[in-house]
Amino acid sequence: MSDSTSEMTTSHAALLMNLLPSSAIQGRSALAHAQLADGAGRSPGGAGVFLREQGQLGHLTLRCSAENSQQRAAAERLLGVPLPLEPLSSSGIDHRVIRWMSPDEWHITLPADDCYAMEQAFMATMPGHFALVNGSGGFTVYALRGERVLDLLMKSTPIDVHLSQFPIGKVVSTVFAKAGGSLRRIDTNCFELLLRRSFADYIWLWIQDASKEFGLSVEE
Repeated sequence: MSDSTSEMTTSHAALLMNLLPSSAIQGRSALAHAQLADGAGRSPGGAGVFLREQGQLGHLTLRCSAENSQQRAAAERLLGVPLPLEPLSSSGIDHRVIRWMSPDEWHITLPADDCYAMEQAFMATMPGHFALVNGSGGFTVYALRGERVLDLLMKSTPIDVHLSQFPIGKVVSTVFAKAGGSLRRIDTNCFELLLRRSFADYIWLWIQDASKEFGLSVEE
């Protein structure tokens, strides 16, 4: 790869690549072809479901030992919030969210411009054996909210989304319309769906169809 499109550094016996070395290099969201901005706000009033694509986030997968207090402390210093240790939980601060994925795995979303600096900081200060992988190009996030969002979810996933079983902050890996994804509740009627970029168009088409009876509005 040419120097104009990449920047690499060696640290902690790892090779890092800056995926956004210049503001001149612009990424495209998974639904860029759908021109969501052109359709924003055009749906009839009283829509029951609102969708916003968060397609320009950075995505890091962290693997380390939850039992290692030094690693937990280092991760908290770097991320500004403790790693969620309870199964199916999450934590977050500002525009940074950490999702528990397994006993030794966390999915971190953060502003894309911050990814490279965060990788460098982990490699420079995280003790012990760990893995940090930048998968920013392979994921997208759909924010789903509205008075009928639970009805949409009940059409799409076998997970019980009643508030008593799915409290705010809970995260589950599940099937969503036959595609794999991760669902996180951020408020009573507000969710985030994390999915692989390859499923993005299929899920967008599914949501359009499944929301017809409720009314769908796109948000920028």
